[in-house]
Formats: sequence, structure tokens, C-alpha cells
Amino acid sequence: MAVWGDVRGSGTPSSARRVRPAAPPAPARPAAQVARPARGPARTTGTTGERIGFHAMWWVGLPRRRAAVAAAVVLSAALSAAPAAAGTGQVPAADPSPTPETHSTLPGDGGDDGIANAVLIELDDRGVLHVQETLTFGGGAPDTFTRTFTVREPYDTAHDRVYEVSAITARDPDGAEVATSTADHGATLDVGITPGDATTVLLEYEVRGAMDTVGSSVELDWDVVAGYSAPVAETTVVVDAGVPPQALSCTAGAPRSSLYCTSSDMGGHQALLARFLQNDMAVGDRLGIVVGYPAGTAPGDPVLDRTWSLTSAFAITPATTAVFGLVLAVLIGGLIALIRIRGRDERALRTQATFGDSAPLTPGGGPGALRFRPPDGVHPGQIGTLIDEQADVVDITATVVDLAVRGHLTIRELPHAGYSAIDWRLDKCPGPVDDELLPYERMLLDALFHSWHQVKLSELGRSDFPTRLSEVRDELYRDMVRLKWFANRPNVERNRWASAGIALTVAGVVLTVVLAVFTQAAFTGLAVVIAGAAVTVGAQYVPAKTRQGSVVFAHTLGFRAYLLGADAEHVPQGHRVHLFSRYLPYAIIFDNVDRWAAILSTAGRDELDEHSLPWYVGPDDWRLEDFTDSITAFTLTLTGVISNTRQFRALD
Repeated sequence: MAVWGDVRGSGTPSSARRVRPAAPPAPARPAAQVARPARGPARTTGTTGERIGFHAMWWVGLPRRRAAVAAAVVLSAALSAAPAAAGTGQVPAADPSPTPETHSTLPGDGGDDGIANAVLIELDDRGVLHVQETLTFGGGAPDTFTRTFTVREPYDTAHDRVYEVSAITARDPDGAEVATSTADHGATLDVGITPGDATTVLLEYEVRGAMDTVGSSVELDWDVVAGYSAPVAETTVVVDAGVPPQALSCTAGAPRSSLYCTSSDMGGHQALLARFLQNDMAVGDRLGIVVGYPAGTAPGDPVLDRTWSLTSAFAITPATTAVFGLVLAVLIGGLIALIRIRGRDERALRTQATFGDSAPLTPGGGPGALRFRPPDGVHPGQIGTLIDEQADVVDITATVVDLAVRGHLTIRELPHAGYSAIDWRLDKCPGPVDDELLPYERMLLDALFHSWHQVKLSELGRSDFPTRLSEVRDELYRDMVRLKWFANRPNVERNRWASAGIALTVAGVVLTVVLAVFTQAAFTGLAVVIAGAAVTVGAQYVPAKTRQGSVVFAHTLGFRAYLLGADAEHVPQGHRVHLFSRYLPYAIIFDNVDRWAAILSTAGRDELDEHSLPWYVGPDDWRLEDFTDSITAFTLTLTGVISNTRQFRALD
């Protein structure tokens, strides 16, 4: 009989185990008693008689009656001791040691009332395990007996190792099919067996994914038993790979236990097989085995299934880095192109700004008369839209004051007492015949007065003025294109790029989520998110002026520099009220209204007999000295009224 090695682990104490000295091998049983399904050509390690004889001893010849085994052991010992006694004429003395130094441990059989499981595993050259289990139910089979298999366990931070258990069948000794059921719990697979009247059940199945490459060898690593539904007195495992194993190990007991199994060896002096034994397995106990083989015995490729984790989903790999770098390069290229296009304004400023930095006056209207002529004939609303590329509340406010200065309406400050709110009334005027209104200016007058000739500032919010303002803004943008200062309407261009950026950002988020769930390339999706955010933020800088627009822009900033530094002395007396009034709407655009309102107030006191301006009339107790505060309050109030309209709450 094959000699067992050291008895270790969680089995019964050594004093309780039956031991016997080595005996000659038992005769091989007929092939029918060790029948296994044919799976290709037979392997030839060792002689056929030796391999069949050994399997017959281990697989079929497991002792079932302890009394018979004990008698055989005693008889074998007596026969081996008789020649020595005859030679000496003495009866040999009993060995005082109950366990010889080299011994064979007899596996427990569980008795008539226990359950035993004998597992035979054949490893083929494709790395597939062909498994036969002989389940013997001593004392009668339960209604249902459940075998639990490990089918998934963590492998590394990014993968689970999968053991594919398939082709599950069960039959009784007569070949009749035994009913089975399966229940997949993710990490484990329960196989329920309903033995009926059978006391022995042959369970067969195949396992893929149990092999792995370790160094220069391959390794079978699998939990043969991941749990029983009832206590099992004895579980034996024999692994046959067609080549001798190089190393083996086993663990048994509760999950995560590191205790060694009851016993293991390599099948006797020829070391052809890997054998394992575990006694007294409780419900839920496991038995895991590891057997090492030479490289080439079978493919050492485990079956891996990628698992999700934040780290693995956003793994930085050469591929993701390359994509991220490509997106970054495109962004940098777009930034360079945008800087180059936007730099057109800077280049124009260096060469054209001086043409606007001078008094915007030309002779006309008679001897000694001066006429206001802004650079390129731009109006206040146009300048504001050209500078910041938005038609905003300041542009509308400056246009209202400009229309008043040019004689198309009069601003009348209404009387008020103490700390009561100030209000103004706008009176519509025919306007000079030689002062042609631009389309957006005409639309603004229609929005203010509609079918009336007078309107209070406090009433604008309750009229249809807010609705008509959107048309004024659109016309201002169209004016920019008509004058060829922009190739496209700035608001449309900005909205188009902002929408594209938002869409790209949303697509990047969706792509990142999808890639994170199904791949390890979510880092690539982040690049798209960053690109979308960059486009969204950069959309406000996309509307670029044409070359002509950049030149006008440079002239306008030159005019701004002039207004910030000029004083009243550059205009002869007698012309100051008229010309400084024309300056005032531009000062509103350039945020210099207080200074020019004060200059205009001083000029009015010197040139006018009345305490009012041609276009601004105060109450009876009002004086020109109050003009600076009055016009400042008017512009702030009108700006507030416009800002509270729906069209200007969110600027394009």
C-alpha cells in the first residue's frame, strides 16, 4: 500500500488514528471497479498495472469496515514477524511506540452513519479539470445534499479570478440519473443533489481556470470543497496530471483558515499523484489544494474578469496617456490660434490708436463753428458693443442719453420732496432733420415711447419696453456685422461655441462614466471633459474682430484716452455746452461720467442764462450745480430698470 506522509492539520488527534506498518501492495481490482470516462489517450507515466493498481487501492479500495481492516493489519503484522521468530525461537516483543517513525495513516471512513467524499481530478493538457466525486451516504442519504464550489475570488486590484464549473451530472451506481439543481451566488456556486434512495452518488463536472503560472512552473490552485450542507467524515482528493507533481500544499477548515489539511502526499515512492485527506469537515468548511507541476504540463492562464475600482478605471497607461496628450495638443493649438487672432487688436492698437487720441472736432456750420465728429463716426452704443463684444445695459443707457443730447428726446427730472424717490419723464421730440437715426436707435425710441409721447422712467418696467429691448440688442449685433467689424454676430458666435463646449463636456462626462464601468480607459474621458470645459470658458473670447474692426477698436481706445485726459480748455467758449454734451454719452461708456458731467455743469453756468440744459430739465428749485448728481442718478436708475428686464438678466 502507498505510504502516507506526516499527519498534520485539523484532523483527529494522532492517538485516535489507526496506524499500521507498511504492507505489500494490495492486488489491483478489475478495471470495471475503477472505471473513469474516457478523455482521450491514456497517460503513460508508470506502468499501466501500477497506476490502475494504485487507483484501485486509493479510490475503490478505501476500507469501509474497521474490523476487517484491523484483522488484515494484525494478520499482515503476524506474517511479517513469523520468520524472525522462527529463526530465534523467541516470540518478538511488542514495539512500545504506538506510531512507527515511518507509518501509513488509514483514512477514516466515517462509519456507517457518516458521509464520505472521494474526489478524483484529472488534469488534461488544455488545463481543464475533469472531476469525479463519489459521495457515500452512510446511514441513509439526506433529502438534499449541497456541494458548494468557489467560482470567483479576488485576483488583483483590477481582476477577479473565475473558476468555470460546467457539465455537471450526477448518477447512482446503476447509472440512473440523479436530480441536481444549481444556485449561483456570485462568488460561489451551490449544487444541490437529491439522491433519493441511492446511498452512493457519482458527481461529475469540469473546471476551467484553476491553472496559473508561478515562476517557471504551473500551479493548480483551487478550493475543491467550498462547503458542505452536512458534516462529512472524510474527504479524499487525488489529482492526476500525467506527470509527477513537484510540490503540493493544502488548507482546510473555516473560510480564511490557514490550517493544513489532515494529510497530503505524492502517491508513494513513485510520487506520481497528489493526494489529500481531510477528516471531519463541518458544515461550511472548505478544503483548498495547491499542486505544482513542470512548465508545459498545461496552460497556466487563469480566467480573469475585470472588476471595477476607481483606481483601475482611471488607470494611467501608455494608451490613455497618448490620447490625453493628443487632446492637450489640440487644446494648445487652438489656444495659439485664438491668441494669434485676438492679437490682431493688440497689433492695431500699436499702430492706429494715435489716430483717435485727439479732439473729435471739425469745422462746420458757419464761421468759427465746430462740429463733433467721433472717430469713424461711431455712436456710443456701437462703441460699447465693439469694446466688450456685448450689447449690454450700459450701451442702452448711453444710447438713451445720446438721443437726448442729439435732440430726439428730453429728460425731465420730476419734482420730489425730501427723501422720496426721484423719477424722470422722457418727452419725445421730432429731432433734427439732418440727424439720421441708425436702425437700433429708431427701435430704441419705439421701445421707449411706443404710441405715446411721454413716459416715466418708473413706468418702463410695467410697459412692453422689456420685450422690445431684445430686438434692440439683436439689431446692435447685426450692426456689428453690417459695419464689417465682426465676421459673425458676436452673441451668436459666443453662444455657438459655449453650446458646443457644454455638449462636449456632457459627452465627456458620459464617456468617462461608460469607460469607467466597462474599461480601464476612463482617463481618456477626462481629457474630453477638460476639452469641453476649456471650450466653454473660452467661448467668450472666440468672437474676433475683423481687421477693419480692430482698426476701429484702436481708434476708439485712442478716443477714450483723449476723454480721460482732456479738459475744457481745448474747446472755445460758446461751443462747450453743445460739444461737452456730445462727449457725455461716450463718457458713460468709458466710465468717466462724473468728470464730464462736472465739466458740462461748469460750462453751462458760463454759457447759459437758464438753470437747465437743452436736453435735461430739472424741477423749479433745480440748478446746474445739481446736474452731476442728477445725471449720475438718472444713469444708475435707468441701468437698474434695464437690468431688471428678463432680456438683460443673463447677458449673452
